[in-house]
Amino acid sequence: MELIYGTANEAKLATMCKCATDCALEIIGLDTIPAIRDVQIEEGGADPLENAIIKAKAFYQALGRPVFSCDSGLFCENLPAELQPGVHVRRVNEKTMTDAEMVAYYSGLAKEYGMLKARYQNAICLIMDDEHLYASMDASFSSKNFGIVDTPHPNYAKGFPLDCLSVRLSDGTYYLDDEHSAPEDESETKDIAFGEVEKRAIIYLEKCIAEYQAL
Repeated sequence: MELIYGTANEAKLATMCKCATDCALEIIGLDTIPAIRDVQIEEGGADPLENAIIKAKAFYQALGRPVFSCDSGLFCENLPAELQPGVHVRRVNEKTMTDAEMVAYYSGLAKEYGMLKARYQNAICLIMDDEHLYASMDASFSSKNFGIVDTPHPNYAKGFPLDCLSVRLSDGTYYLDDEHSAPEDESETKDIAFGEVEKRAIIYLEKCIAEYQAL
């Protein structure tokens, strides 16, 4: 089944497509649909679930085809409330940051407050038709706790800027360090960097589509 992923982030699209290679879903990007360039979305939701629904509805109204969208919120234990990123991971003082600006901003926070103990809260929304919307912010979509440090890893992945600042809490090693083997305590693995959250999203989408087809 062909399913449109409502995101402009090419890195997220590529990761989702890779995780869907062994299932019956064919994930299609927005770049294959010229008319979608005119869609304007105001992500004013209070949490990732509300934003995922807002985005999915906007794309569905524009396309009239099955579409899903995802959204994330970032939460750091040792930041004061007024500095919590939440759903505004890329926005500071009403400004949307580039990848490089995000690296500079979050590394600055880590320098001021020490290594940030963080986690991502993720949500997904699938719309099949006018009457069938499926949405979830289940805990299984959230990442494990991980650290954000003040010194970027030399590797850099476009679309996932914070990965170059992300480390394991168990020993402070970077997730982007290919030579490092996974720690024994897998509860401290920031598995969002390795596609595990996307795999769970694919499983959720397959379940929802099966329920829809059984109606």
